[in-house]
Amino acid sequence: MADAVKGAGGRRRGGEGPHPIDIHVGARLRMRRTLLGMSQEKLAEAVGVTFQQIQKYERGANRIGSSRLHQFSKVLDVPVAYFFHGLDGEDGGGADTAGRGGLAETPAERFDDDIMTRRETIELIRAYYRIGDVRIRRRLMDLTKALGKSDDEGDK
Repeated sequence: MADAVKGAGGRRRGGEGPHPIDIHVGARLRMRRTLLGMSQEKLAEAVGVTFQQIQKYERGANRIGSSRLHQFSKVLDVPVAYFFHGLDGEDGGGADTAGRGGLAETPAERFDDDIMTRRETIELIRAYYRIGDVRIRRRLMDLTKALGKSDDEGDK
């Protein structure tokens, strides 16, 4: 069977699925939305699309156009560049990226393995910043660091 050829706009033909960059941008969209505690429905309403369209964007199944990406950046309060963070060896990449849209690993691999995208991490961060007293937050951070160090010592 012939290799898949990139069609118009960099999309792949031949049943290979979404382009790696579309998957990466969608994963960053999902991460930011989740971090803010925003539902797909709420985001969809804010930019004038259906929540099903948001699902497709987040999976990378549908490519996000520049004007829509600009809308997302405003609603989610991030620069447009946020959605591309981690591409082209950024974040410590550096493996051979030829043929992978500038990614050292697929966005799905990176997203699944990244502790910053886990629901537990996001919920912890959101709960932490809901603590109004800065002194309590600082003490909680110190406690967490101390527990992490004692856990490392127990592994030895």
